[in-house]
Amino acid sequence: MTAACLMSTYQPLALSFNKGLGTRLWDQDGREYLDAVAGVAVTNVGHSHPKIVAAISEQAGLLLHTSNLYSIDWQRQLAQKLTRLAGMDRAFFNNSGAEANETALKIARLHGWKKGIEQPLVVVMENAFHGRTLGTLSASDGPAVRLGFNKLPGDFVKVPFGDLNALEHVRKAHGSRIVAVLMEPIQGESGVQLAPSGYLKAVRDLCKRWGWLLMLDEIQTGIGRTGQWFAFQHEGIVPDVMTLAKGLGNGIPIGACLARGKAADLFTPGSHGSTFGGNPLACRVACTVLEIIEEQHLRENAREQGERLLTRLRMELADDPNVLAIRGQGLMIGIELKQPIRDLTMIAAREHGLLINVTRGQTIRLLPPLTIDEREVEMIVRGITRILKTA
Repeated sequence: MTAACLMSTYQPLALSFNKGLGTRLWDQDGREYLDAVAGVAVTNVGHSHPKIVAAISEQAGLLLHTSNLYSIDWQRQLAQKLTRLAGMDRAFFNNSGAEANETALKIARLHGWKKGIEQPLVVVMENAFHGRTLGTLSASDGPAVRLGFNKLPGDFVKVPFGDLNALEHVRKAHGSRIVAVLMEPIQGESGVQLAPSGYLKAVRDLCKRWGWLLMLDEIQTGIGRTGQWFAFQHEGIVPDVMTLAKGLGNGIPIGACLARGKAADLFTPGSHGSTFGGNPLACRVACTVLEIIEEQHLRENAREQGERLLTRLRMELADDPNVLAIRGQGLMIGIELKQPIRDLTMIAAREHGLLINVTRGQTIRLLPPLTIDEREVEMIVRGITRILKTA
């Protein structure tokens, strides 16, 4: 039950944890759980990783905050690492994914302003999710998250995800008002929806041809989750703008907006800022996360274990009449059900010691830490299979 002194924005399970290590969590009674949610794609290198613990402890004793009135060495180091990995030019650091997407939207506005467009439009996708600020909510879809907040800021036009013809239609309808396309490479909140093969590359080509910015929301897909550093790398392209958060800090709040080319030069002193964004603690932890992923070959493990998990789930659930589809890339997997199962997340936790997430009512979303091994893959498969066959 939610504490009376907290605003009713969540409906948490009657379950609380006081310890985490690797892929496991322990509740207040000492019971162990296999975490196949990872804080919704956050704890990519696992709970209480010793290098993360050491970095936090040492930095907390040195310096937490000075503000962006002064140069921050860890911020510069992180920007260098991320731009090198992504093929981008510059980075701006925020506190969250929604803030990172707000930064991207401001870049799109400035891009339009530079071109003399007085009422710029950004193309977004149906069933997308980009955050809960008023701006990012406008760019998102889904009646549940938008209920009570209309009329939201406009300046967006929605098209079906994966439909190239729809982009041609909006270009003809809105012409020179369009300045950018904002999209997730894989739609996470809507049920791990993958675009058709080649779609991302085709959108990249169209944006270049028409002078639009391609802005990719990699908040959930980035930092090794799909088996590459960033999901766009599966198609051999580079966007103009990219946003990150979640797994970048492994639980320490941090977001980032990266840009390249002309998009990287649109901000000027005073046109954007953040009090806490890019502080020494958050940036040092993020640098450590990147080091761990490289040292432990976690991108490769995400590819290997993700393929194993997909294969085993499809094998074990092939005859389940309630399973509509099983899809994913790397360790971002969705099991879409024909009919929702009431209290599914609680059943999985209580009866099987397995933490899962259900999104859009009927898709089981699996986002385990990138450190999982073959034995833990089998534990997830066994737990999901038992739940669905006895529900």
